[in-house]
Amino acid sequence: MFDAPTEADVLIVGYGPVGQLLALLLADRGKSVTVVERWPQAYPMPRAVAFDGEGARTLTAAGIGGLIGRIGEPSGEYQWKNADDQVLLHIDGSERRLCGWPESTSMYQPALEEEMQARAATLPGITVHRGQQVVGLTERADGVEVTAVAQDGTERSFSAGWVVGCDGANSFVRSQMDAGFSDVGFSHDWLVCDVVHHDGREFKPNNLQICDPARPRTSVSAGPGNRRYEFMRVAGETVEGLNTPESAWRLLELFDINQDNATLRRHHVYSFRAGAAEKWHAGRLVLAGDAAHVMPPFAGQGMSSGFRDANALAWRLDALLDGRAGTELLDDYQEERRTHVKHAIGMSVNLGKIICQTDPKAAADRDTVMLASAQRAAATGVPSQQRSPLQPLARGFLKLGGKGRPARPAGALSPQARVARAGETGLFDSVVGLGFVLLTTEAPDQLLDAADRAYLDELGAHVAQVLPAGTPAEEAGEHAVVDVDDVYLPFLAETAATSVLIRPDFYVYGAAAGRADTAALIGAVRDVLAGTRVPAGA
Repeated sequence: MFDAPTEADVLIVGYGPVGQLLALLLADRGKSVTVVERWPQAYPMPRAVAFDGEGARTLTAAGIGGLIGRIGEPSGEYQWKNADDQVLLHIDGSERRLCGWPESTSMYQPALEEEMQARAATLPGITVHRGQQVVGLTERADGVEVTAVAQDGTERSFSAGWVVGCDGANSFVRSQMDAGFSDVGFSHDWLVCDVVHHDGREFKPNNLQICDPARPRTSVSAGPGNRRYEFMRVAGETVEGLNTPESAWRLLELFDINQDNATLRRHHVYSFRAGAAEKWHAGRLVLAGDAAHVMPPFAGQGMSSGFRDANALAWRLDALLDGRAGTELLDDYQEERRTHVKHAIGMSVNLGKIICQTDPKAAADRDTVMLASAQRAAATGVPSQQRSPLQPLARGFLKLGGKGRPARPAGALSPQARVARAGETGLFDSVVGLGFVLLTTEAPDQLLDAADRAYLDELGAHVAQVLPAGTPAEEAGEHAVVDVDDVYLPFLAETAATSVLIRPDFYVYGAAAGRADTAALIGAVRDVLAGTRVPAGA
């Protein structure tokens, strides 16, 4: 803790979706949070249109449940077609539910933000100051002094133990950290049109990419009752000329949309960039979301990556503020998240280079390769292998093997499926609980000695013995669950583990086999959180 009291444990600069989620995750852990947001009112139109299954799992953990059908819908099928209406790529992620939720959810962002803001208003630990632009940050030994200016010029000061910049791509906090920014150098202008249809049409597929070199364009769900259309600016056009209602309606005709069958709610030209901050943590300042990274929308990972930042940061700040960890944990955050998001940025850029191709000859060559791959998949019944934007963690707070790399399954995102115990059946997080989880095939009283059990209690960890599917739920005691969907026992068996320790952000810290190995695993966590680095292979 700090030598002197502060106004808040954490001050968040920026109150977009990532700042909102981080505030909820911290307040749910009993932390006091001040939010300073430059705009007096929330932005009323959507920017992002989707989040992934891990994002849905995190939102649910933050108390934003029942998303599907209210503000979102499963994204479902995603097709790429060429200018001749030939299918280049077909992806159906509707059946893949690693996190217990659809692989992708299309959503209406203003509705999601309203949900998060409404929940924040019920939590006494969150105080939001709108219409205040942060203009100064002064670090002290025990916290940070924050200076903000209101629209009328009135200056105000705040203080907090830690400051997190969730203030977008032009982040003031990042500029004060002298963090630098590595730009990949891939950028294109696209006209974005948000539309509400009045003709009851169905969209099959629900998400469509037209890889037409004359005009690359997109049609995707933006949540129930909302639709997003995007058109790339091509040679001979200016941003000013493209960003008009007349241009929007002219291009929407490509999708048989006109003023008789739809309402154009908003049009705007966005310039997509790709890159990441070189430094995410300096002293008592930390970055998350667009302040730390930006990417094209083609892999659907912009908002999801920001949600991942918030989840990875919340439990770390919680541990720091409670005195259970040292500041090395934030160094881990920087190393872990910067390395992890590079894959999403790289994949987004690679997809963008395929989609944004405007050279007819290069586009024809692309079509030939992709059509051949699609035909092979159709002939063999084996879908084309698509790289996933989701990858295991490669750095950070993880159990390392002999070569300094994560010892499998460390770094893997843990699955979420249904489990049961007496009187209760549901998804794992709701039945077992949030926080650290020791998942095991062994009886806890035989697996753990008193000291290890006491340390897990200190962490607020849950211990869950997994019983085979079909076991009567009444046989599952306080520290056991039935593996209803037969997911967890195979997950453990894949790496010959009898126990895995899962972090509060759902990623696996490490695995163990047997009592002695489990004790060593818990001991390694104790040492790392205490600031003692464990050598690779230990």
